[in-house]
Amino acid sequence: MNDRVFDAPVFVKGSEHFIQEITSLDEALDFLEEWPRNRRGPIYETALRACHRAYSHDVPLDVARSAFVGFARSAGIHEKVDTLLPFPMIAAKTGRGGVPA
Repeated sequence: MNDRVFDAPVFVKGSEHFIQEITSLDEALDFLEEWPRNRRGPIYETALRACHRAYSHDVPLDVARSAFVGFARSAGIHEKVDTLLPFPMIAAKTGRGGVPA
């Protein structure tokens, strides 16, 4: 499985307020297979084919990652994330420790 993990994650916009981190070939394939049929085109097909070929070890993993990034850019969903901010943990202050029971 480690031979299918990208050297660097790819971030894609899942919705207006949601960014999805794609870290592996399996995640890229899942994302591509769930992509709406009416939005698929030649760049999508190229990315899908590259991912399948990398899955079969016919092309290097970085080729599939590059094709996936190209697809994400062409679809307008690629997000360049330099630094991830930690998820804010907000809990209601209850009890003595400030953590809900």
